[in-house]
This record gives sequence, structure tokens and C-alpha cells, in this order.
Amino acid sequence: MTTLLETRYRTVLRLLPAYYRRHREEEMVEVYLWDLDEETQDQSRPTLGEVASVAALAVRSRLAATGAPRPYAVLGSAVRHFALFAVLLQAAAALVDRVLELTWAATHGAGDWHMFLSGFTGRGPLMGVVEVAQWTLPLLWTVGFFALLHDRRRLARTSVLLAALPTLWPFAGPLVSGLEPWDPWFATAGALFAWLPALALCAAHHRDAPAAVLPAGTPGLVFAACSVVTGASEVLLSVTPDAAWAPVTCFVVGALGWLLLRRRRADASAAGGAVALAALSLLLLAVRIAMLYPWLGLPVPVVFIGGALAQAAVLTLLTVALAVLARRDLAAR
Repeated sequence: MTTLLETRYRTVLRLLPAYYRRHREEEMVEVYLWDLDEETQDQSRPTLGEVASVAALAVRSRLAATGAPRPYAVLGSAVRHFALFAVLLQAAAALVDRVLELTWAATHGAGDWHMFLSGFTGRGPLMGVVEVAQWTLPLLWTVGFFALLHDRRRLARTSVLLAALPTLWPFAGPLVSGLEPWDPWFATAGALFAWLPALALCAAHHRDAPAAVLPAGTPGLVFAACSVVTGASEVLLSVTPDAAWAPVTCFVVGALGWLLLRRRRADASAAGGAVALAALSLLLLAVRIAMLYPWLGLPVPVVFIGGALAQAAVLTLLTVALAVLARRDLAAR
């Protein structure tokens, strides 16, 4: 006879994908009901910890690696590639921004250096702590990137979550201080660009997933190349000063390089890589448009609007091309 508790457990287990339930549901129900008095089962419920455990397993099994049906394996590969590429962009942009800021402040006289330091010390204790956190925590994107490629997954997850925290300040700051609310387009775009990769890394690079591997090159060489492209885009091609300019430029160069590399050799993870790049391109296009929208109609230089619109156009074409390529890869396998 099926008890109410067993029914409740089976309801919770429906969070799991069908292929996983077929093989494990009965065994899991037996484990949950083991050594429980049948007379009290109708008054019991699954604990919060058990529900959370099943929910985490549902995420891992849907972002599977090996031994899962092909759609789940491809989805897991795509999310892992998406997280790796996006964290690389964040890491390069955060490090280059701070190196350039320090270089400028240290080489343009005492006045600029004092202005740099006053950003941390001139607005009270709370804002001082916030400014220090906003300046230092994004550097953990770099830690997360190298930790992930050296299979230090717990360190990678902790690092990217901490690195993404400053993007929540535009929402929390006006509530706890006298700051003016940020433009919602800027705030939302920045938060999405940080938290989607961070959550994707935490979800897809689980303990059963394969180790993260770059399509080409060593981690140090790839990171250095991305940093050079990002820095050059800010120093040599700085027609638009917003936060999306350098990451988008680096992504366009990297995606074109990936496409050229793909033409020269077969890639066992081509479908996952193409889907990941298409998704990241779409995210960057949304960020590019969101950060451009507030400037429309304002008296800003034409070159600023033109550069941002040109980036949006290139990203649109690249997104379409990558989506078509991903669809062909998925259909061919």
C-alpha cells in the first residue's frame, strides 16, 4: 500500500529528468523510507534538506556529462563552455581596468593619485568599505578562471560568486545610503553579465562533470591574449567609455579566432562550443543594447553612439552565424 509520505517523495523526485528516474527512483524511495514506521508516514513530509538535495541532483543530472542521453550531455557541455568563456571575459576586463586605472593615477601627478585614493577614504566608513570591495572583489574572476582550469572547483565557485557581488550594489546602495538610484538598464545589464556566468559555473561544473579545458592554448597564454585585446580596445580604440566596450571587442576577436580554429581541425565538443558562444553572444548583445539605451537622445559625441551601434551590429551578425552553426552541429550528430 502506498503511503502519503511515499507519494510526497515521488512528487519531489519528479524534479529529476525522466531518464534518471527510470534507473534510480525506486532505489531512492526505498532509501528515504528505510526504517520509518509505516503508521507515522502519513503524518510526515520530506525534509527541507532532502528537497534541496533532490533539486541539486536535478540540476546536475540535466547538465550531465557522460552516461546521459545526448540532449542532456550537449546541454551540460554548452553550459560549461558558456561559463568558462564568460568568466574569461570578466577576468580579463576586471584586471585590465584596474591596471589601467592604477597606471593612470600613478603617472599623472599627485592630484590624480590623491583623487584615486579619495575614492576609498573620502566618503565615510560605509562607502569606503563598499569602494574597496567594488575595486578588489572583481579581481576574483581571475582566481576563478585559473582555479576552474586547474580543477579546483570549490575555489572557482567561491571566487566567481564573490566577484559578482559588487553588481548587486546598484540595487542595494540606494536602500542603505543616500546614493541616487542607478539607471535600471545599466544596473540590470551589469548584474546579468556577472551572475549568469557565475551561476552557470556553479551549476554545470559539478563534481561529476569533466575537467574544464580550453579549445586551444594554455590558460596563461589565453588569459594574456584576452588581456592584451581588452587593454588595446580601451587604450587604442576607446571610442565608447562604457563597461561593455572592451568585453564585447574581446569576445568578437575570440569568437572569430574560434571559428578559424574550428575550420582547421575537428573539435569533439563543437556542438557544445557553438551553442555556448551563441548564448554568450546573445547575452553580450543584450548588455550592449541595455548600456547604450540610456545614452540615446543625450548630447553625447556621435562617435560614442556610432561605436556602440557598430558593436551591436557586429554582435547581431555574429550571434546569427553562431546560432546557425550550432544548429547544424546539433542536427549532424
